[in-house]
Amino acid sequence: MVIPVHDVNPVRRTPWVTYGLIAANVVVFLLMPWSGQGLAQLCHMQAFLDQYAAVPQELIHHQLPRLVPTGDVGVGAQGPGCVIGPPDYDKSPELSVGTAMFLHGGWLHLLGNMLFLLIFGNNVEDRMGHVRFALFYGVCGFVATYGFAVLNADSGEPLIGASGAIAGVLGAYLVLYPKARVWVLVPFLIFLPLRLPAWIVLGFWFALQAVYSSGEGVSDAGTVAYAAHIVGFLAGMLLAWPLRPGTPPPPEPRGLLFGRRARPRHTW
Repeated sequence: MVIPVHDVNPVRRTPWVTYGLIAANVVVFLLMPWSGQGLAQLCHMQAFLDQYAAVPQELIHHQLPRLVPTGDVGVGAQGPGCVIGPPDYDKSPELSVGTAMFLHGGWLHLLGNMLFLLIFGNNVEDRMGHVRFALFYGVCGFVATYGFAVLNADSGEPLIGASGAIAGVLGAYLVLYPKARVWVLVPFLIFLPLRLPAWIVLGFWFALQAVYSSGEGVSDAGTVAYAAHIVGFLAGMLLAWPLRPGTPPPPEPRGLLFGRRARPRHTW
């Protein structure tokens, strides 16, 4: 997969919402229960996710489990394990979609999402405005999560991450700035820097999500919600489509392009 590092598409105003979302995701990540080791840390995290993550069967059937991990470690007939008991909290499945959008399973998960949000979110926010972009981000996240839940209605696995909402941002960017140039790193023995049109970069990303969602080409297809990425991406495209006619084109790139120096333009 190509790794985007920068786009040639300046903004007119500071993307405060994008920066705020990145900061909020980092702060929440640092506040997650990472302390402890081994089984104790695992039990704490399971209890935390059951309370704050989105669970498909809860979203679709609106039925909360009678027994959940309490965060404690106990010893049973089969050895040490996480203690389960009645939940001591009230959980709203709908609100859990919002909290789940700020939870991540590790540094790579967080940094990958924030990189895409930083590169592509600023221009989408610039085009939509701060308030509309914040609403757009939330709507894409909810649509992506519920779309995944509909396709996995009986799943009890917690769903976390900002990927669905960020996929919506990518879909909007593709609609608004398909010809914008994006600097990417392509792994080919070494990481080769190339400047490619956004429609190639984001189109390739979407195609990979479609392949991965079918279980082909990856070993972790059961742990990554690729279907949520697809739904979020399509939702972002549809929501951004009315803004396409009035969107100014990105600046014409200069300098190195696909390894060659772009031909100079003549003015008459």
